[in-house]
Amino acid sequence: MKNKTRLMTAGVLSALMIFAAACSSTKVTSSWKEPEVSLQPDQKTLVLALVSDKEGGLRANMEKEMVEALRQKGYKAASAYAEYGPVAFKGLSEQKAMNKIRRGEFDQVMTIVMLDKSKEKNYVPGRTSFYRPFPPYYGRFWGYYSYMYDRVYEPGYYTTNTKYFLESNLYSLRDKQLLYSVQTETFDPSSAARMAVVYSQQVIKDMSKQQLISRQ
Repeated sequence: MKNKTRLMTAGVLSALMIFAAACSSTKVTSSWKEPEVSLQPDQKTLVLALVSDKEGGLRANMEKEMVEALRQKGYKAASAYAEYGPVAFKGLSEQKAMNKIRRGEFDQVMTIVMLDKSKEKNYVPGRTSFYRPFPPYYGRFWGYYSYMYDRVYEPGYYTTNTKYFLESNLYSLRDKQLLYSVQTETFDPSSAARMAVVYSQQVIKDMSKQQLISRQ
């Protein structure tokens, strides 16, 4: 009986771990690319995130991971946070900001913007199971009583899940045109660092799919 209980417990824990991993995810909801456009390895991209200060280190993480993801694909990239500090271009006119960027010899700017953040409250009921009138629970009185007592008197609880909606745009500095845009939805990330990693992976994957960058 103990072995059966342990196996059942292990199975439940494994299922919960798989479910949690599936829930904490990022997916592309829409994307667009200017036809016949592709990035060249000799071009340099500035990654600039616009994220509320309330999100802690998310901005720096987002820029860092996107830069790393682009570099791994063989493209030149740099973080605006690392290059210009936390205030970047705050208070500057368009001309002064553009001159500042051009001095860094950048050809494109990729923005990462948090469009929205929402919270959903969900009720998780107490212990439930499928109806099955056979051992180990129904076979003995005490086994049945103990199981049903926990099921009846174990209260449910509320969980709060968070959704992040982000958008990345890639702009050409030479002709000031939008080259690429992608929107994503992230559900209940485990941390800002993990969210930045998964987000960058999904965007790079979509950029490859759109043939904006090499598939290699």
